[in-house]
Amino acid sequence: MKITSTESQELIDQHYKLAANLILNQRKSGYETKNTLIEQGLNSETASMIVTKLETQIFEAEIEVANQQAKKDILYGALWCIGGTILTLAHIGFIFWGAIIFGGIQFFRGLSNYSS
Repeated sequence: MKITSTESQELIDQHYKLAANLILNQRKSGYETKNTLIEQGLNSETASMIVTKLETQIFEAEIEVANQQAKKDILYGALWCIGGTILTLAHIGFIFWGAIIFGGIQFFRGLSNYSS
């Protein structure tokens, strides 16, 4: 019986989903996941390729989420700091140190997280 490329891709997709489930939901390590894939009948090279690709995608997704949060911190920090400064300079009877300091801290924290 010959396996077509479509069937082969479906098998790899099934193994990929299994690996994703093991790493993301069951919190298995890459090593444990690779061994499970080998037990399921994959060769070592293919199992390593699937685990490496999955770990890379997870890492890139985590970086993207962190960058999005850092951008929000930069924006909201700047808004709080600038808003507090404007209201303080408007001489309405209050000094908005909390908004200025909180905004500045949030802005620089976001800037630091985005650059790293």
